[in-house]
Amino acid sequence: MKKGSIVGIIVGVSVFAIILAIILISNPKSNVIEVEDTLDKEVKPETEIPEIQKKLDEIEKINLENEYSPKEREWQTSGPFQIDRKQYAIGEKIFLVIGGLNINEKGQITVMRPLNATHYSVYLTIPFDGDAKPEFNYYLEPKMAKDSGICSVNDIIGKWVMIFRGTDYPNLYFEITDDVVPGTDIEPVC
Repeated sequence: MKKGSIVGIIVGVSVFAIILAIILISNPKSNVIEVEDTLDKEVKPETEIPEIQKKLDEIEKINLENEYSPKEREWQTSGPFQIDRKQYAIGEKIFLVIGGLNINEKGQITVMRPLNATHYSVYLTIPFDGDAKPEFNYYLEPKMAKDSGICSVNDIIGKWVMIFRGTDYPNLYFEITDDVVPGTDIEPVC
């Protein structure tokens, strides 16, 4: 073949590729845009219904009133035992850190819930043994339970205490307030 015919073929193929690219770019067809338009039409009603708008306004008002943000951590310490706050909302987990138990320290952490201003009831006991496990973390969330006689949030709200049986460490006190973490079920169980 001659050098001129090879150059002609290359130029012809290049021109054809450029024309094809221009045609494809100038006529974009995408199903994505059509699907998004369809979804927008389904979600947004063409005319606003006053009852729906009223209900949306009520929900927004409730959300603003029940806005929840956890309190900052303010660690309380008793020997090797720590909890992360002095006050908790209903539905909030209590973070208990046990670190640096001596090998001879063995006992129970007794979590006591208030019955009234002067009396408590055992809610939970957590055993500890420094010889077996000198450090561990524990989460607890005071909840209503029919079998334990905690029927409503009123049985949870109040000043709680952690007692460290088998040690001379002072008790840790914390309070469950009447604030509620969004999404927490507070319906009575008894």
